[in-house]
Amino acid sequence: MKIAVVGASGYAGGELLRLLAGHPKFEISYIAAGSNAGELITNLHPQLTNFAGRKFETTNVAMINTCEIAFIALPHGESAKLISQVDKSVKIVDLGADFRLQNPESWTKYYGGEHAGSWVYGLPELVDHKEISKSTQVSNPGCYATAIALSVAPVLSVIDSEDIVVVAASGTTGAGRSAKVNLIGSEVMNNLTSYKFGGVHQHTPEIEEVLSKVGKKDVKISFTPILAPMPRGILATVTAQLIDKSSSESVRELFSNYYKTSKFVMLLPAGSMPMTSAVLGSNNVQIQVAVDEHVGRVVISTAIDNLGKGAAGQAIQNANLMCDFAEDLGLQNLGVR
Repeated sequence: MKIAVVGASGYAGGELLRLLAGHPKFEISYIAAGSNAGELITNLHPQLTNFAGRKFETTNVAMINTCEIAFIALPHGESAKLISQVDKSVKIVDLGADFRLQNPESWTKYYGGEHAGSWVYGLPELVDHKEISKSTQVSNPGCYATAIALSVAPVLSVIDSEDIVVVAASGTTGAGRSAKVNLIGSEVMNNLTSYKFGGVHQHTPEIEEVLSKVGKKDVKISFTPILAPMPRGILATVTAQLIDKSSSESVRELFSNYYKTSKFVMLLPAGSMPMTSAVLGSNNVQIQVAVDEHVGRVVISTAIDNLGKGAAGQAIQNANLMCDFAEDLGLQNLGVR
């Protein structure tokens, strides 16, 4: 199948190229970038030596329309402008936020501008695979949203769903490739700092929407993101008030049952803790859970690669389902620690 990657000069775009290059069913036909059009791919992604001599092309709707599937990895607010011109026969996975939110008011509050609408939300562990497979347009979840939603979904039946507290740290690639003073090496190294403090992070409504749908009740989270001095990875720590006397063993059983058929989510053995380095370069998810009996709260720790399960890996997982392939096709690689 002919594949287009639009926005391929960014970090998520580069990871798409790396993963798609080894996919047995997808052939990368068109690789586009914006301001980097005409530049050698290896100048921005030196690890992609199999693309040596090949250049980014200009973003062109006619070229997208020659492909069967398009991965759109553009900044928020840009996807909708382009996608409205793409032929309906082209399957699309959008890695941006433009079509993630159901509520237009949430879009206006957290992103600003006009709400473009909503597509099927592509978090396969929480959304019916049939819903994704019959769709031609799927919205890929945000990286924080993926880690946090996967952490909470199995315990929605035993917690106060309006008392969920999250602190999650992400590597710098989560902020994109645009040059920013706070992201240069001398600012980031040997430093941890919170940002978008006080419940204003744009993934908040996305997490609440998907979990409310899964749990069939209102969900509210208090989310504090942290910038970590590493290029990639997310470690989320989630706590929630229990509404019963659940034990660590019974909560572990909830997770074990919830993800027993998952290709990518692993509940670690008791005593082992998730590590971002253990999922680096993969679409895998590591989870650990316990009950803090002192305060009656469940505590969940989850690690993902923000460019893997948090972006490119999950996008390919969704595309596999949309094409009736095994969801893990081309994604069986383990972490590279």
